[in-house]
Amino acid sequence: MSKAANIILIGDGAIGSSYAFNCLTTGVGKSLGIIDVNRKRVQGDVEDLMDALPYVSQKNIYAANYEDCRYADIIVITAGVAQKPGETRLQLLQKNAAIITDVTKNIMASGFDGIILVASNPVDILTELVLKLSGLPRNRVLGSGTALDSARLRSAIGQRYNVDVRAVHGYIMGEHGDSEFPVWDYTTIGGQPIRDFVPANRLDQDLAAISEQVKTAAYSIIEQKGATFYGIAASLTRLTAAILNDDHAAFAMSVHLTGEYGLDDVSIGVPVILSGRGLDRIIELDLNPDDLKKLTDSAAILKQNLQSVYPG
Repeated sequence: MSKAANIILIGDGAIGSSYAFNCLTTGVGKSLGIIDVNRKRVQGDVEDLMDALPYVSQKNIYAANYEDCRYADIIVITAGVAQKPGETRLQLLQKNAAIITDVTKNIMASGFDGIILVASNPVDILTELVLKLSGLPRNRVLGSGTALDSARLRSAIGQRYNVDVRAVHGYIMGEHGDSEFPVWDYTTIGGQPIRDFVPANRLDQDLAAISEQVKTAAYSIIEQKGATFYGIAASLTRLTAAILNDDHAAFAMSVHLTGEYGLDDVSIGVPVILSGRGLDRIIELDLNPDDLKKLTDSAAILKQNLQSVYPG
């Protein structure tokens, strides 16, 4: 790995603990410190994770505090109130903005100078909030954004057409939430555009069904088991690995735009190249007018909601 690979996880709930376990079993990072207000739970997770060390790659696992952030290469934030059945991500904003504001101030007080990856919801707004509060450059404050949604898109397409999901490529763009949308013009199966792959008599119906399935996936999972954590934990692990390994890999993530897609001063899900410096560059797809309007409308929703927690 190109970096020292020191990870700090802030938030040891269902997502955070799943992420920690995923990093352990996949060999991502050489050091993992965990911070949570429930220090007893953290200590229990540390001891539990250490029991797995004989079966996986070796790693330093410990209960951390904010002073340890000074030595982190990457901080992953999953702290906050979880989404409840029937609740939208935007409804979490007020409570989680207060939590993330406190978390960010504590991180920066340590002298931290690495990359922050935000997963707490509503992730786009909270990513922008962390960027503004931290003063870090935009390449080093990233949100998981629509990385998970894009994975859900590929999974749904693979299942529907009995194709290995690794042969499916495509992006969900916009808010990680109700205004997200699939970019069908750039969705392929084995390199073939999906509109050419799917029989014409099923095309509109299939694409609408897939889009709705992806958009409502979290609601379905939360209704049945109370929370989503395996999918987002896997996404965060892969994003972390891409940074630590300097992969220059492509993902849809929430990043701060400064004119890309005609948008400014908003963090929103768009395709990016992720490397050891964090955001390496933004991929500007040539969106059709309908998709560009969807992205613009989604950004307007995010900017309006940001005003309620960061008027400045």
